[in-house]
Amino acid sequence: MKRVVITGMAGLSPIGLDWSSVANNLKQLQTGIRYMEDWDVYDGLNTRLAAPILDFERPAHYSRKAIRSMGRIALLATRASELALENAGLLEDESIKDGRMGVAFGSSAGSTHAFTDFGRMLLNHSTDGLNANSYIKMMAHTAPVNISVFFSLKGRVHTTSSACTSGSQGIGYAYEAIRYGQQQYMIAGGAEELCPTEAAVFDTLYATSTRNDQPASSPRPFDQERDGLVIGEGAGSLILEDLDSALARGATIYAEIVGFGTNCDGTHVTQPQASTMQAAMQLALNDAKLAPSEIGYISAHGTATDRGDIAESAATYNIFGNRTPISSMKSFTGHTLGACGALEAWTSINMMNENWAHATANLDHIDPECADLDYIMGEHRSLDTEYVMSNNFAFGGINTSLIFKRWR
Repeated sequence: MKRVVITGMAGLSPIGLDWSSVANNLKQLQTGIRYMEDWDVYDGLNTRLAAPILDFERPAHYSRKAIRSMGRIALLATRASELALENAGLLEDESIKDGRMGVAFGSSAGSTHAFTDFGRMLLNHSTDGLNANSYIKMMAHTAPVNISVFFSLKGRVHTTSSACTSGSQGIGYAYEAIRYGQQQYMIAGGAEELCPTEAAVFDTLYATSTRNDQPASSPRPFDQERDGLVIGEGAGSLILEDLDSALARGATIYAEIVGFGTNCDGTHVTQPQASTMQAAMQLALNDAKLAPSEIGYISAHGTATDRGDIAESAATYNIFGNRTPISSMKSFTGHTLGACGALEAWTSINMMNENWAHATANLDHIDPECADLDYIMGEHRSLDTEYVMSNNFAFGGINTSLIFKRWR
């Protein structure tokens, strides 16, 4: 089996469009949560909080013809992948266009604005407003397909549309494709665009934060005063590569992927199960052939939902006890759904290489029902570790765990 390394990375998030900006906001405890005035028109929607990307614009070199099949999800995914390919030194390399590079990329769904075109057709009994690209923007595999077309990739395409684990499954399945010799390179990650329909999904489950007059104080993962999650948007892209290939071309290596575990609860669509969360983490540890004590930091899923935080903390404690520092990036970016696994992996790798880890914003008083973990609170923490773990859990009871090793 081949060793798999990361040779390029990029992220677009509510707290920055490059690592320098994201790192600064994490260290300064500056979140990207906003009051969404545009959502005031929706009767019955309780939450008004979200984490939008405020300063992203279509790059000038993206022609209208090139992006006519892209909604915002695909545009964010393609731009993040372009920056990652540039970071890897592969953007203009012909080797990515002959079948050696594939894509494993996901989102919860396609662009919801395209869904409305079909909705109007059903309501108004008219196809006015539909065009040849309406479905392309709407389809679940809009992100990986548009990435492959934009960069002329001819390798395999994995569509990982699994809600909150879309990005992490994308990385995991890309890792397996290279590990077993099916591809030399993979673009992996996830994206999501902000839409009030996504907030409404969680609103109907009474799982959104309604601290509408205090956007900076929510969400509050693992805090006893938490009242639900906040939806965000973003995109994260990693370039995975066969180690021999990376060494041969003298590529910069940011980390090695050494462990991946995924499973499902098999019991309930929306009620998380600590036992299978724990099993997914153990699968990753087994894959990496590591003891729990060797993991120096855990990036938690940490959504700030009532049962989710309790189940996740219990699963983590059962393996790691209270020895391993842990924090949640969603306290800064909100829940970016299909993008979160990729953005959190990107962040974890960068912090590992810089010897620090961010705190969980708004975590002031740990919920006594949450397990006794080493929660990073108040300010970021210096740490020196060879391994970090990034965990994500999704509707359908889908669980993922990834382990990254520092490259020396």
